[in-house]
Amino acid sequence: MSTHAISVEDAKTGEATEAVYEHPYIVRLCHWVNAVALFVMVGSGMQIFRAFPSFGAKIPEKDLLNWPKAFAIGGWLGGALQWHLTFMWIYIASGVLYLGYQVVSGNYKQVLFTPRDIHGLWPMIKHYFFFGSKPLATEPYNALQKQAYTSAVILGVLSVLTGFAVWKPIQFSWLAAMMGGFHWARLLHFIVMWATLAFLFGHVVMVALHGWNNFVSMLVGWKKNPEYIVE
Repeated sequence: MSTHAISVEDAKTGEATEAVYEHPYIVRLCHWVNAVALFVMVGSGMQIFRAFPSFGAKIPEKDLLNWPKAFAIGGWLGGALQWHLTFMWIYIASGVLYLGYQVVSGNYKQVLFTPRDIHGLWPMIKHYFFFGSKPLATEPYNALQKQAYTSAVILGVLSVLTGFAVWKPIQFSWLAAMMGGFHWARLLHFIVMWATLAFLFGHVVMVALHGWNNFVSMLVGWKKNPEYIVE
């Protein structure tokens, strides 16, 4: 999918400014639905974990993590399960819609990390973490952002697979067995959750560093004065 810049008139200054339609409607819809679904699933998941804060005999069986009830959703195990399983389907539906649109439209080419992006990782790492000079932007997402977004998709798939193994360990016994059994599947589900939260933290930081326009573009689709122009 190619990205084209257009010239528009700024409502405040009357001056011409460039804008790029960076985020199609379906991408924005899935982004915000997924954000709400993740919030509910993490909160309810932690309430479920509070019912049995352990991952089996080979890992401390009691009080592995004393998660505060104030930061959990559902009130009790049954309530948390209802929230979790309801928003699980919303999470899956938004994910399938997002991936389907990316493939059919070709929009995935903007965000998919490929071997040609490897050489761009270190310059961006130096810029973000060691205050190096900022590499020239030539496309909507830099190599580090592509790597992060591609990893997020992988984490999303893993969260669903490990989640099904935990939810239905008998019906999906083959899936649980691939992960080493129910306890290991549950541990992997827990690890994937924290990896996803780490991505979300980095995502919010990157949006803040790149400016307000990045947040607005995910609301309206258009981004004013982009650093790049793809003809």
